[in-house]
Order: sequence, then structure tokens, then C-alpha cells
Amino acid sequence: MTAQREWYEKDYYAVLGVSSDASAKDITKAYRKLARENHPDANPGNAAAEERFKEISAAYDVLSDDEKRREYDEVRRMGPMGMGNMRFTVGGEAGSFEDLFRMFSGGRGRSGRPSTGVSPRRGSDLETQLMLDFEEAALGVTTTVHLTSDDRCQTCSGSGARPGSNVDVCSQCGGRGQVEDNQGFFAFASPCGRCSGRGNVIKDPCGVCRGTGIEKRAREVKVRVPAGIANGQRIRLAGRGEPGRNGGPSGDLFIVCHVSAHELFGRDGDNLTVRIPISFAEAALGADIDVPTLSSDGVTLRIKPGTQSGSRHRVKGRGIETSKGKGDLIVTVDVVVPTTLSDDEKKAIEQLAALASDDPRDKLKRNRK
Repeated sequence: MTAQREWYEKDYYAVLGVSSDASAKDITKAYRKLARENHPDANPGNAAAEERFKEISAAYDVLSDDEKRREYDEVRRMGPMGMGNMRFTVGGEAGSFEDLFRMFSGGRGRSGRPSTGVSPRRGSDLETQLMLDFEEAALGVTTTVHLTSDDRCQTCSGSGARPGSNVDVCSQCGGRGQVEDNQGFFAFASPCGRCSGRGNVIKDPCGVCRGTGIEKRAREVKVRVPAGIANGQRIRLAGRGEPGRNGGPSGDLFIVCHVSAHELFGRDGDNLTVRIPISFAEAALGADIDVPTLSSDGVTLRIKPGTQSGSRHRVKGRGIETSKGKGDLIVTVDVVVPTTLSDDEKKAIEQLAALASDDPRDKLKRNRK
């Protein structure tokens, strides 16, 4: 069990505003809403919002992982005994509460050595927005997103120490990050007060990050947008979020894509849609018409005689291409009725009307009787 003191002290369900039996979907929904509201980019200079964002990310990191959530619930249920900072000694051997539990249940502890006072902590996930043209989303593109966030200090490479200076092992805890209070059979451990549980002491801190190893700076991240990405879809870049603390892994960067509308084309799933005007003569007599596509070459669509306005015609394989395959091009034809006629055109249409044998409203007349 990866028990942590903060798991007992903090109610992550309350942080996200969900019940302890909330579904994974509800947890993700609550996280995304709170993350958008408290994101540093949306609240520049607001330290409280930044701290709240980190707290929300930490809660989601635990509750979105089934194994971590199970362990977290167990720690909360056990109370203070579930915290991983309680140590014990038996015959001079030191271990955690987990080791003690395993020993009495016939199992083996992970190690005979106590862990450091400050556990490695995964960096927070970040979310940013990316605007895409319709064609960029449909065909795919490699582009760059710009964001301002916490990142590993470039001056000290994340060590927290001024370049050229040393990071000393804490003389009080010997680098363990914990000091123990022996109580007979048990030994209770607490973070070392001299090094704040880090196990080392920085005598000459970096002037840029002030010893934290982290600095806030603007950065550019290159992202490959796959062909066929939809509006609102997210791209995950593993390890490109905020850096971890105390040797922990970096969080992930989630890029939310927003696709602008196209003046000609639309989209229906993986199908590309387009409306094409045709003349009355083309609809009545049939014709071959040119239809544009997203690629440089168009297609020729054969219109049958008697084609009706608003009818849909499918061109196989000329739609949106994704990893699952390629959609179709759906062409809707609109018969254009002329608004002005020359005398000759008017006369020709009158002659056509006189020759017409079918009454388009005949069915309506029959229903009246």
C-alpha cells in the first residue's frame, strides 16, 4: 500500500466536489470543470487560484487511477494508522506499517530501510487550447502550442542549488529525510526539521528558482495533430506537464483542439459534406458536375435525369481520413431556380409547362376528395 500522510489529511473527494462513490466519469467531469476555472493561464498572478489548481490536480491524480484510489480509500478508512510515515523496529530492523502488516500476514516488506520523509510527487497535469483550421484538423498538421507554466529551472537544472555549488547531505537525518522517536517496540518517524524531509541541504540556493528547482516560464511545445481530429477532442502529451517534485515524474499536457468552420465543407463523423448548386436543366436532363474535395483534385459526380433538389449523393472514400479508415464525401444538390428570365427563356419554359403531363399537386387534390 502506497500510503501517504497527505492522503489521510486531505479529502480529495471534497476537493473535486464529488461523493466518495462517484464514478470515474463524474470525477473526470468535475476535474475538467475545476481545472478550467482555476488554471494559471486563466488567472494570471492569482496565487490562490494556482494553489487551488495544484490541489485539484493532485486529487485527480489519485482518484483517476483505480489502484491509487483503492489505496487512498483504504488509508482514509484506517485513519492515522493508514499513514505511511509510521515506522516500527523489530530486532533493530526498521520498516513501514505496510512492512509490519505483511510480516504478520506472512508476506515480505519491500525493503528493510525506511523511506525518505518526502515522497516523490508526480507533477500536475496541464491543459491548454489549440485553434485549428478545418483543413488542418481534417488532414493533420504539426504545429506548436505556447503556454506559461511551472517547469524545471534551466539555470540549476532542477537541483535548486546555484550552479557550481554543492548540495549537502543533511547531517541531522543522514539523508533519510526522517527522524525517529523510539517508543520501545515501535519507532515513530517524522520529517526532519532541518531539511524539511528532503534529505539534503542547499546552502547556496539558485538565484532564479530560490532553491525550489522550479521556475515559471513561457515555453513552446511541438505537437503532431493526427488527421481527422474532431472539435473538442484532446491530445495527450505524456510527461510534458508540470515537473515532478522530489524526483517524481512530470505530469501530462492535454491539448484541447478547437476546429473552425469551413466556408464550403462540413463534417458528419468521418464523412465530408458539401452542397452543390445545379441548374434546372441539369436536374431534369442529368449531367456530369465537378465537385471539390479537400485534396487538390476534385471529383466528377454523375447526376441522373430527374434528380430532385436536396437529394444526397455519396462519393466513396473521399471524406475524412482517420486511423480507422476513410469516410465518404456526401454531396447535397440544390436546384437553382432563376430569378430573372429573358423573353426567349420565358417562352421556352411556358412551352415546357404546356407539354408537362404530370401535375405535381395531383396527390393533394385526390386527398381533398
